[in-house]
Amino acid sequence: MISIGYDIGSSFVKASLIGAETGKLIARVRVPEVEIPIDAHKAGWAEQDPNLWWQYLCDATKKLLTETQLKADQISSIGISYQMHGLVLVDRDLNPLRKSIIWCDSRATPYGEKAFEKLGKDYCKDHLLNSPGNFTASKLAWVIENEPELYQRVYKLMLPGDFLAAKLTGLTQTTITGLSEGIFWDFKNDSPSKSLFDHYQIDQSLVPEVVSNFTVQATISKTGASATGLLEGTPITYRSGDQPNNAYTLGARCSGDIVATGGTSGVVYALTDQVSGAELTKVNTFAHVDYQPEQKMFGKLLNLNGAGIQYRWLHQLMGEKGYDILNYMAQKVTIGSDGLQVFPFGNGAERMLDNKIVNGHISHINFNIHDNSHMVRATLEGIAFAMIYGIEILKNDGVAIESLKVGNDNLFLSDVFSKTIADTLGISIQMLEATGADGAAKASNKVNNGGQINDEIQITKTIKPNPNNQDQSITAFEKWKKQLFNNII
Repeated sequence: MISIGYDIGSSFVKASLIGAETGKLIARVRVPEVEIPIDAHKAGWAEQDPNLWWQYLCDATKKLLTETQLKADQISSIGISYQMHGLVLVDRDLNPLRKSIIWCDSRATPYGEKAFEKLGKDYCKDHLLNSPGNFTASKLAWVIENEPELYQRVYKLMLPGDFLAAKLTGLTQTTITGLSEGIFWDFKNDSPSKSLFDHYQIDQSLVPEVVSNFTVQATISKTGASATGLLEGTPITYRSGDQPNNAYTLGARCSGDIVATGGTSGVVYALTDQVSGAELTKVNTFAHVDYQPEQKMFGKLLNLNGAGIQYRWLHQLMGEKGYDILNYMAQKVTIGSDGLQVFPFGNGAERMLDNKIVNGHISHINFNIHDNSHMVRATLEGIAFAMIYGIEILKNDGVAIESLKVGNDNLFLSDVFSKTIADTLGISIQMLEATGADGAAKASNKVNNGGQINDEIQITKTIKPNPNNQDQSITAFEKWKKQLFNNII
């Protein structure tokens, strides 16, 4: 039998077929051909149409089945990974009432700040493990105040993965991990946070049924089967936000395991069975995929909104030559980019900067020295330095980082980017051949396989720190950080 996994990002929908018994990849697809549009009607806003996600999930499924010539009855389980923190509001027919306010939308930041002040630091630290920030609950508070008539029509609130599971099955469900990423969950009482719901005046009946991440959550409906080509009755047995799923995909299972991604956003995600709250307003702590009230496992997440999106912006400005060419250009420039500095904070409020919107910056341009190659290297270094700064914050929150596991894609395919992180921090980076959709497919098979999962993942590359470059890299980072503190934040 075969498992299918979906990874619903803000740029693409990816799908993978994995052999249920072997754990080996059969096929992967990615749709659409160009990135899914993000609508930004005002500065700091970011919205997407949930119906587009559904359309592309259906397209990806049909494409996989057609290209592999597999039959729908060969699919034994379904796993869903999705972009975190997005707010989807539906009516009783499961139709979206508005576009989703997605993860990088900053409009709700003031609502989160007021909630933090009203609920108090101690409550947020002990019960929510986070300040409310501009996460899903705060986004809903914005809707309640600014779109009250629409709010009265809401049947259920959902995360993006919950919406797609509902379209597949006809049932509205969510998970503890989903509610925790939206800052709806009270970890002290292991229930939705009554204090937060009361503060925001959210009707708690809008919360869907809560199910486990690993279980037969629901089965494909007749309507879902018709739209996708899957077989009616096929079970969804796993769902997770993309960062917990990425950690699971890369084999993180125990407290102390640490993974990173360099997609549209850059993320460092550490598993822990302890919480500190030392960096409450900068580091997010969520329930991990295998969180249980009696056996708690958390994911500490440090996020940089402006990672791959910064590099994509530069790629577009340079005529879309191809990322391989840009990566080659960067290698021609020395460490530190001859003083040119890039600050990749142009994708909304940055949690690591206390939810400030500082926008992107380019500093110390010299028209007689710097050319396109300098700009490419400075951009890669700037994204890497921003993630290193975030790692310093994670360390202050009690996370020890001696190595990183990453997927073999996106920014980590750039030697300059990867080596900048390895050399500056003096750590090794292990690159693994796995994608989020692969991981979701594998995880979905855990229910059918007695709780076991095939953890064999191919190591494609290990990037070790170069002692000869460490002093230069640290010096460049310290100069970048000095400019950040003195002139930007």
